[in-house]
Amino acid sequence: MKHLKYHLPLLTLLLAGCGGNTSETPPAATTNATAPATTVAPTAPPAAAPTAAAPDSKPAANTNEVAVIKTTEGDMVIEFWTDAAPKTIANFKKLAESGFYDGTCFHRVIKGFMIQGGDPYTKDPAKENVWGQGDPGYKIDAEFNDHSHVRGVISMARSADPNSAGSQFFICHGSPVQLDHQYTTFGHLIKGDDVLEKIATTPTHPQDRPDTRMGVISIKIVPANSVN
Repeated sequence: MKHLKYHLPLLTLLLAGCGGNTSETPPAATTNATAPATTVAPTAPPAAAPTAAAPDSKPAANTNEVAVIKTTEGDMVIEFWTDAAPKTIANFKKLAESGFYDGTCFHRVIKGFMIQGGDPYTKDPAKENVWGQGDPGYKIDAEFNDHSHVRGVISMARSADPNSAGSQFFICHGSPVQLDHQYTTFGHLIKGDDVLEKIATTPTHPQDRPDTRMGVISIKIVPANSVN
Protein backbone atom coordinates (compact mmCIF):
# COMPACT_ATOMS: atom_id res chain seq x y z
CA MET A 1 0.00 0.00 0.00
CA LYS A 2 2.85 2.34 0.72
CA HIS A 3 4.15 1.97 -2.79
CA LEU A 4 0.86 2.59 -4.43
CA LYS A 5 -0.09 5.50 -2.35
CA TYR A 6 3.08 7.38 -2.93
CA HIS A 7 2.68 6.54 -6.51
CA LEU A 8 -0.38 8.63 -6.92
CA PRO A 9 -0.04 11.68 -9.04
CA LEU A 10 3.21 13.11 -7.77
CA LEU A 11 2.45 16.42 -9.22
CA THR A 12 -0.40 16.50 -6.97
CA LEU A 13 1.61 15.01 -4.27
CA LEU A 14 4.55 16.37 -5.66
CA LEU A 15 2.99 14.74 -7.99
CA ALA A 16 -0.23 14.38 -6.12
CA GLY A 17 0.47 16.87 -3.46
CA CYS A 18 0.08 19.69 -5.82
CA GLY A 19 -3.52 20.70 -5.79
CA GLY A 20 -6.66 20.50 -3.83
CA ASN A 21 -6.61 16.85 -4.57
CA THR A 22 -2.95 16.51 -4.24
CA SER A 23 -3.21 15.01 -0.86
CA GLU A 24 -3.13 11.42 -0.09
CA THR A 25 -5.48 9.65 -2.32
CA PRO A 26 -5.89 6.41 -4.13
CA PRO A 27 -3.23 5.51 -6.64
CA ALA A 28 -5.45 6.29 -9.56
CA ALA A 29 -6.34 9.86 -8.97
CA THR A 30 -3.85 11.79 -6.95
CA THR A 31 -0.65 11.34 -5.21
CA ASN A 32 -0.74 10.16 -1.77
CA ALA A 33 1.95 10.67 0.66
CA THR A 34 1.59 8.20 3.39
CA ALA A 35 4.66 6.23 4.16
CA PRO A 36 7.49 8.60 3.40
CA ALA A 37 9.93 5.80 3.09
CA THR A 38 8.10 3.84 0.48
CA THR A 39 5.68 6.36 -0.81
CA VAL A 40 4.98 7.53 -4.25
CA ALA A 41 6.62 10.53 -5.66
CA PRO A 42 4.88 13.82 -5.82
CA THR A 43 2.65 14.47 -8.70
CA ALA A 44 0.06 16.88 -9.70
CA PRO A 45 -3.33 16.14 -11.15
CA PRO A 46 -3.73 16.72 -14.82
CA ALA A 47 -4.26 20.40 -15.30
CA ALA A 48 -6.45 21.98 -17.92
CA ALA A 49 -5.68 21.05 -21.46
CA PRO A 50 -2.31 22.41 -22.56
CA THR A 51 -2.53 25.74 -24.23
CA ALA A 52 1.06 26.35 -25.20
CA ALA A 53 3.69 24.44 -27.07
CA ALA A 54 6.47 22.77 -25.15
CA PRO A 55 9.81 24.54 -25.35
CA ASP A 56 12.39 23.64 -27.95
CA SER A 57 13.61 20.20 -27.05
CA LYS A 58 17.27 20.91 -27.69
CA PRO A 59 19.47 20.82 -24.58
CA ALA A 60 20.59 24.04 -22.95
CA ALA A 61 23.85 25.22 -24.44
CA ASN A 62 25.83 25.75 -21.26
CA THR A 63 26.33 22.56 -19.28
CA ASN A 64 28.45 24.31 -16.66
CA GLU A 65 25.52 25.98 -14.98
CA VAL A 66 23.74 25.37 -11.69
CA ALA A 67 20.41 26.48 -10.28
CA VAL A 68 20.33 28.60 -7.14
CA ILE A 69 16.99 28.18 -5.40
CA LYS A 70 16.65 31.14 -3.06
CA THR A 71 14.04 30.40 -0.38
CA THR A 72 12.79 32.03 2.78
CA GLU A 73 14.83 29.43 4.69
CA GLY A 74 18.08 29.89 2.80
CA ASP A 75 19.65 28.91 -0.52
CA MET A 76 19.92 25.52 -2.19
CA VAL A 77 22.17 24.88 -5.19
CA ILE A 78 21.34 22.24 -7.79
CA GLU A 79 23.87 20.63 -10.11
CA PHE A 80 22.27 19.25 -13.29
CA TRP A 81 22.75 15.79 -14.79
CA THR A 82 22.95 16.94 -18.38
CA ASP A 83 23.72 13.43 -19.60
CA ALA A 84 20.49 12.03 -18.19
CA ALA A 85 17.66 14.48 -18.88
CA PRO A 86 18.71 17.28 -21.28
CA LYS A 87 15.19 18.25 -22.36
CA THR A 88 13.92 18.33 -18.80
CA ILE A 89 16.86 20.52 -17.79
CA ALA A 90 16.33 22.84 -20.75
CA ASN A 91 12.69 23.26 -19.73
CA PHE A 92 13.58 23.92 -16.07
CA LYS A 93 16.19 26.50 -17.07
CA LYS A 94 13.80 28.22 -19.46
CA LEU A 95 11.15 28.55 -16.76
CA ALA A 96 13.66 29.72 -14.16
CA GLU A 97 15.18 32.33 -16.47
CA SER A 98 11.73 33.70 -17.30
CA GLY A 99 10.96 34.22 -13.61
CA PHE A 100 8.22 31.57 -13.69
CA TYR A 101 9.18 30.14 -10.29
CA ASP A 102 9.73 33.45 -8.50
CA GLY A 103 7.22 33.97 -5.71
CA THR A 104 6.00 30.37 -5.60
CA CYS A 105 6.40 28.10 -2.59
CA PHE A 106 6.91 24.52 -1.53
CA HIS A 107 3.26 23.60 -1.19
CA ARG A 108 3.65 19.96 -0.27
CA VAL A 109 6.07 18.77 2.38
CA ILE A 110 6.45 15.23 3.67
CA LYS A 111 9.22 14.63 6.16
CA GLY A 112 11.34 11.65 5.15
CA PHE A 113 9.98 11.74 1.61
CA MET A 114 10.22 15.02 -0.29
CA ILE A 115 9.37 18.70 -0.66
CA GLN A 116 7.37 19.73 -3.73
CA GLY A 117 7.19 23.07 -5.49
CA GLY A 118 6.98 24.70 -8.89
CA ASP A 119 3.23 25.37 -9.06
CA PRO A 120 2.42 28.90 -10.30
CA TYR A 121 -0.88 28.82 -8.40
CA THR A 122 1.10 28.95 -5.14
CA LYS A 123 1.98 32.58 -5.82
CA ASP A 124 -1.52 33.38 -4.53
CA PRO A 125 -2.23 32.19 -0.95
CA ALA A 126 -5.95 32.61 -1.67
CA LYS A 127 -5.76 29.78 -4.22
CA GLU A 128 -4.55 27.14 -1.79
CA ASN A 129 -7.46 24.90 -2.77
CA VAL A 130 -5.93 24.44 -6.23
CA TRP A 131 -2.26 24.31 -5.27
CA GLY A 132 -0.66 21.32 -6.93
CA GLN A 133 -2.67 21.60 -10.11
CA GLY A 134 -0.73 24.31 -11.89
CA ASP A 135 1.66 24.04 -14.82
CA PRO A 136 3.16 26.23 -17.56
CA GLY A 137 0.40 25.43 -20.03
CA TYR A 138 2.14 22.49 -21.69
CA LYS A 139 3.58 19.08 -20.82
CA ILE A 140 7.00 17.57 -21.48
CA ASP A 141 8.00 13.99 -22.20
CA ALA A 142 9.56 11.84 -19.51
CA GLU A 143 13.30 11.16 -19.52
CA PHE A 144 13.54 8.32 -17.02
CA ASN A 145 17.16 7.44 -16.28
CA ASP A 146 19.44 5.52 -13.94
CA HIS A 147 20.01 8.30 -11.41
CA SER A 148 18.26 7.08 -8.27
CA HIS A 149 15.88 8.98 -5.99
CA VAL A 150 18.00 9.56 -2.90
CA ARG A 151 18.26 12.48 -0.53
CA GLY A 152 18.97 15.75 -2.31
CA VAL A 153 17.93 14.57 -5.76
CA ILE A 154 15.54 16.78 -7.74
CA SER A 155 12.90 15.12 -9.91
CA MET A 156 9.85 16.15 -11.93
CA ALA A 157 6.38 15.75 -10.49
CA ARG A 158 3.66 14.44 -12.77
CA SER A 159 0.19 12.92 -12.91
CA ALA A 160 -0.66 9.35 -13.88
CA ASP A 161 0.51 9.95 -17.46
CA PRO A 162 4.31 9.51 -17.58
CA ASN A 163 4.54 12.37 -20.10
CA SER A 164 2.65 14.91 -17.99
CA ALA A 165 5.38 16.84 -16.18
CA GLY A 166 5.38 20.60 -16.67
CA SER A 167 6.88 22.86 -14.02
CA GLN A 168 6.36 21.09 -10.71
CA PHE A 169 9.36 19.40 -9.16
CA PHE A 170 10.31 17.77 -5.90
CA ILE A 171 13.52 17.40 -3.92
CA CYS A 172 13.95 14.14 -2.04
CA HIS A 173 14.33 14.36 1.73
CA GLY A 174 14.41 10.59 2.09
CA SER A 175 15.42 7.99 -0.47
CA PRO A 176 12.20 6.88 -2.24
CA VAL A 177 14.01 4.61 -4.68
CA GLN A 178 10.72 2.96 -5.59
CA LEU A 179 10.18 6.01 -7.80
CA ASP A 180 13.21 5.21 -9.94
CA HIS A 181 12.45 4.92 -13.65
CA GLN A 182 8.98 6.33 -13.02
CA TYR A 183 9.85 10.00 -12.45
CA THR A 184 12.52 12.03 -14.21
CA THR A 185 15.50 12.81 -11.99
CA PHE A 186 17.66 15.59 -13.40
CA GLY A 187 20.07 16.85 -10.74
CA HIS A 188 21.05 16.93 -7.09
CA LEU A 189 21.86 19.32 -4.27
CA ILE A 190 25.48 20.35 -3.95
CA LYS A 191 24.74 23.01 -1.36
CA GLY A 192 21.90 23.72 1.06
CA ASP A 193 21.16 20.35 2.65
CA ASP A 194 20.47 22.25 5.87
CA VAL A 195 17.80 24.27 4.03
CA LEU A 196 16.23 21.07 2.69
CA GLU A 197 16.13 19.79 6.26
CA LYS A 198 14.42 22.95 7.56
CA ILE A 199 11.73 22.84 4.90
CA ALA A 200 11.15 19.09 5.09
CA THR A 201 10.72 19.11 8.86
CA THR A 202 8.48 22.17 9.16
CA PRO A 203 5.07 21.50 10.79
CA THR A 204 2.28 20.82 8.33
CA HIS A 205 -1.51 20.58 8.19
CA PRO A 206 -3.84 18.52 5.95
CA GLN A 207 -2.73 17.96 2.35
CA ASP A 208 0.85 18.20 3.61
CA ARG A 209 0.74 22.01 3.49
CA PRO A 210 3.39 23.77 5.62
CA ASP A 211 1.89 25.78 8.50
CA THR A 212 4.36 28.54 7.65
CA ARG A 213 4.89 29.47 4.01
CA MET A 214 8.11 27.96 2.65
CA GLY A 215 8.61 30.55 -0.07
CA VAL A 216 10.69 30.35 -3.22
CA ILE A 217 12.00 33.87 -3.70
CA SER A 218 13.70 33.04 -6.99
CA ILE A 219 15.46 30.36 -9.00
CA LYS A 220 18.49 31.67 -10.89
CA ILE A 221 20.62 29.84 -13.43
CA VAL A 222 24.24 30.85 -12.93
CA PRO A 223 27.74 29.67 -13.91
CA ALA A 224 28.84 26.84 -11.66
CA ASN A 225 32.11 28.61 -10.87
CA SER A 226 30.21 31.58 -9.48
CA VAL A 227 28.88 29.58 -6.54
CA ASN A 228 31.18 29.18 -3.57
